Amino acid sequence: MNPAFRQTIIDICDAKIIKKGDNVGLSFYAFFKNKNDNPKLLMEVATWWIETHELDHFVKAKTIKAMIEQGL
Repeated sequence: MNPAFRQTIIDICDAKIIKKGDNVGLSFYAFFKNKNDNPKLLMEVATWWIETHELDHFVKAKTIKAMIEQGL
């Protein structure tokens, strides 16, 4: 993923944690608007989430943020 989108993921995770607390879970759809305006990026994130890291549908935002910050 490009660095700008990685920062977007971190920002969204931070916002969700502030709004709903440390235990809030997210799916990869949380990083996209309700329309599929960038299918290539959506598939890239889905591949990262599902195939590369074999994550469950919902994962704690703090876990995703940590993974992105570590460059995973």
